[in-house]
Amino acid sequence: MSLHIGAKKGEIAKTVLLSGDPLRAQHVAENMLMDSQTYSTIRNMLGFTGYYNGRKVSVQGSGMGQPSLAIYLHELIHDYGVKTVIRIGTCGAMNESIGLGDIIMAMGASTDSNMNRILFNGLDYAPTADFGLLQKACQKAKELDVPVTVGDVFSTDLFYFKNDPVRWKPWIDHQILCTDMETSTLYTMAAGAGVKAMSILTVSDHIISRVFSSTEERERYFTDMVKIALEIVE
Repeated sequence: MSLHIGAKKGEIAKTVLLSGDPLRAQHVAENMLMDSQTYSTIRNMLGFTGYYNGRKVSVQGSGMGQPSLAIYLHELIHDYGVKTVIRIGTCGAMNESIGLGDIIMAMGASTDSNMNRILFNGLDYAPTADFGLLQKACQKAKELDVPVTVGDVFSTDLFYFKNDPVRWKPWIDHQILCTDMETSTLYTMAAGAGVKAMSILTVSDHIISRVFSSTEERERYFTDMVKIALEIVE
């Protein structure tokens, strides 16, 4: 039993879908899994385990930002032996060719966070997705006829800040597709623990044009992303 999750041994599957919003985790469990059971309600960061097409899978809230994700990911890996982690989250597009509701599969993740530099003694580390998992997700999206874009993302520690285009220009110039707040740390921690990980992200807003999707639109967009994630559960 861990400090922040508190599940008993065996209650969490070897594959976990991570959602920043615990209520989205609950939505997945109640609407897309069979026989789902709640294994954690600590701090209302909900966690559930159920079955999808006969395969055991868990879905866990992780909170907003890299430090929060790091807490839950550490416990999932080291206390519960999780082997595969798939982030199902939202992001802000940084490329004009990407629209609201588009799905992005994060190949690599840059960041403005100091978390990796603390770990690597001031040096840079280039965290990437597990290639086999990424390849499998792309193939499954094709089979489901769900368009996706594959490329690099930018994980930021700042949600609210002055909307200064200069801040984004270097990232846009280097083909960064979108910004989220978790992927860089997810990929770094997974690599260090020998765990498979990838992020599947749905575009909920556009950083440059300042266009936002509604709550209802986010719900609809979210379904295709989760479907892909569940279909690649081993």
